[in-house]
Amino acid sequence: MDFSSDPAREEIRAAVRKLCADFGDAYWREVDRKGEYPEKFVNTLTRDGWLGALIPTEYGGPGLHVADAAVILEEINRSGGNAASAHAQMYTMGTLLKHGSEEQKRKYLPALAKGQTRLQAFGVTEPEAGSETTRIRTTAVKMKGGRYVINGKKVFISRAEHSDLMLLLARTTPYDELQDKTQGLSVFIVHLKRALADGRMTMRPIRTMLNHHTTEIFIQDLEIPARDLVGQEGEGFRHIIDSWNVERILIASEAIGDGRWFVERASRYATDRVVFGRPIGANQGVQFPIAQAHARVEAAALVRDKAAWLYDNDKLCGPEANMAKLLASQASWDAANAALDAHGGYGFAADYDVERKFRETRLLLVAPVSNNLVLAYLGQNVLHMPRSY
Repeated sequence: MDFSSDPAREEIRAAVRKLCADFGDAYWREVDRKGEYPEKFVNTLTRDGWLGALIPTEYGGPGLHVADAAVILEEINRSGGNAASAHAQMYTMGTLLKHGSEEQKRKYLPALAKGQTRLQAFGVTEPEAGSETTRIRTTAVKMKGGRYVINGKKVFISRAEHSDLMLLLARTTPYDELQDKTQGLSVFIVHLKRALADGRMTMRPIRTMLNHHTTEIFIQDLEIPARDLVGQEGEGFRHIIDSWNVERILIASEAIGDGRWFVERASRYATDRVVFGRPIGANQGVQFPIAQAHARVEAAALVRDKAAWLYDNDKLCGPEANMAKLLASQASWDAANAALDAHGGYGFAADYDVERKFRETRLLLVAPVSNNLVLAYLGQNVLHMPRSY
């Protein structure tokens, strides 16, 4: 087994790190304070082609692998940034690339690759359904001529205010008419600005503990042409699953980036901060939690690397992708607490950025999938124990 670094991947890492150097702590601190979307950063990331990383070359993208995309997002967070401001455009690609028609790919992918269009929103979660995706109530009723009329509401739909398109999951067959409850759902491409302008959609921002632009979305009699149905009608649940493994791997990468940021900041502060005539890092009570966090982050990175390799080589990767998300989010949270403890009171001061990153990485324990659901998946599907929910 070869653990040596891929030179091309290290070039990607260096290029992203160089880009992020222009968006230092002060930039992220300010957008966090104002609750602003990091527009300048996202535009630069798009301009340099990183958000279109997974788009194949025949559609104008660089045709990179998931392992490459993982490095991009990891490095953004390791630099002190927040990749969640733009990451959805990467993991939504799984659904569109595998199940979109050739017409849809030719129409949308080149514009996404050039940054002319943003696909930053994934409309799945609902107030009454939550993680029980097969229970969603938003309906798409097929009318004469093949068009669909959509009604319903979504919640915690991030970046919708800053996106041109959204992939929307809606019910095309009533739940009670189904024997297989994973059937009867379909995926649609929604033109958000058009829907808003026509008065068929409203968005309500949800204020959260971090600078994460998320919304409730209300849809009323929104007409969608048949050409914007992605894949087969009724197979939408299976279509979005194709994006979930990529999502798990990329979220794990963000957590790994966060974890490395915390470890590096904590190590530096513990070395420089002198109390009672010696660096606080000379005390085992400070040093050991940081070292433990480092070990956990590195272990999570190995599982993430395996998951990405499996995916890129067209092998089953569900267990590894889920374990990577679980371990990386836990490791990052451990690192966050070690960094906060090491900084003491300064860890709560905005100018040190620890509290900002602390808030950001906490989200990854519960979103976009709760770690308890990951454990349930592993228990049932890997260890073959009875279903626990």
